[in-house]
Amino acid sequence: MAMDRALEVLAAQVAALDAKGTRKGAETVFSEVISAAGDRGPRFRVEGEGETSFLRMNSNSYLGLSLDPTVIEAEERASRDFGVGPGAVRFISGSYTPHLALERRLAAFHGREAGMIFSSAYATMVAVMTPLVTPDTALISDELNHNCIINAMRMARPKEKHIYGHLDFDGLAAKLEAAAETCKRAIVVTDGIFSMRGDHADLAELHAVVERYDERFEENAIVLVDDSHGVCAFGETGRGTEEFSNAPPSDVLVATLGKALGVNGGYVVGSQTLIDYLRETAALYIYSNPITVGEAAAALASLEIVDSPRGHDLLDHLRAMTRRFEQGLVDLGYETIPGEHPVVPLMVRDTSRTSALVAHLKENGVLATGLNFPVVPRGDEEIRFQVSADHTPADIDSVLGVLQAFQGR
Repeated sequence: MAMDRALEVLAAQVAALDAKGTRKGAETVFSEVISAAGDRGPRFRVEGEGETSFLRMNSNSYLGLSLDPTVIEAEERASRDFGVGPGAVRFISGSYTPHLALERRLAAFHGREAGMIFSSAYATMVAVMTPLVTPDTALISDELNHNCIINAMRMARPKEKHIYGHLDFDGLAAKLEAAAETCKRAIVVTDGIFSMRGDHADLAELHAVVERYDERFEENAIVLVDDSHGVCAFGETGRGTEEFSNAPPSDVLVATLGKALGVNGGYVVGSQTLIDYLRETAALYIYSNPITVGEAAAALASLEIVDSPRGHDLLDHLRAMTRRFEQGLVDLGYETIPGEHPVVPLMVRDTSRTSALVAHLKENGVLATGLNFPVVPRGDEEIRFQVSADHTPADIDSVLGVLQAFQGR
């Protein structure tokens, strides 16, 4: 059957995005990776940009492990031994020893009883939240939570949804007070690191608030944290926002293998009972193939690096480069949001100037992500820089030099 009339509607909708200036447009396609050399870190060539090599300041690979030879060799070896695809979903015939080894290691890393891997962190959040929500559940969420949490809440269809102001724990208490009158279970869900701004939830304080109301709920007030940007990039030993906040373990912790660990996939850790339940009820686990065996082996190799003296050195260097860049912005008179996390926002607060600065950076060999209205509220326009452990002092200083050259324009 033809789609001609439907395609006209779709084309008009894309044109409307163009008119509003919100279309994402063409994706950046990398054609070559140039290894680190001398006092500079890796550089990247982009299709359509000739021989220009770019410094990436918009990658989630916070420790640079996606290019680590040990990690690459682990993936290649597992692929040779087991093949490049799992062949089926887990409960049919898609589970391999590296999958189980990774799950056990993730649980141990976080001090939990058990873990469970998924195809992505986004899929993990949707798959975990949905079966935990009953017709008598209230979901209570920070207003700046990631899109995966927002969509998971929509799909879960709880009895009540409550949104509290960003990091407003008095507001969280008020939402719990209201939900305790009408619901048997509450799930408080938050990002650990808020990826647009690089700020973090004080999970110790959040737990204290939730603990005060736990007895008011017949089936508990549960804390669910997505720390995808925090794990292995934040905290003294890379254990994320829980470690940085000196917080107790969250009841349910979701994170990713695709950011600081440099590979692909997502996971959840928690009690053995929780994981047993999710294996029977999480649709995106039951009906989707897992990550490949090679990816599981690579993620395990990355995790072993993080949890070693070398990993601690990488984290120390990441913190040092983050401080160097953040202080450089301040010294140049730019506005930022202070923090230890390697997401460092440059608050431009103007759409046209943000676009001009992103273009200036690219013209000078630096890739960074501009966030304009309506992605962020008007007046909060920013450039989100992301520091990596494979950046060198010379890399950071070169970006600051490009930013300095823009001033006065």
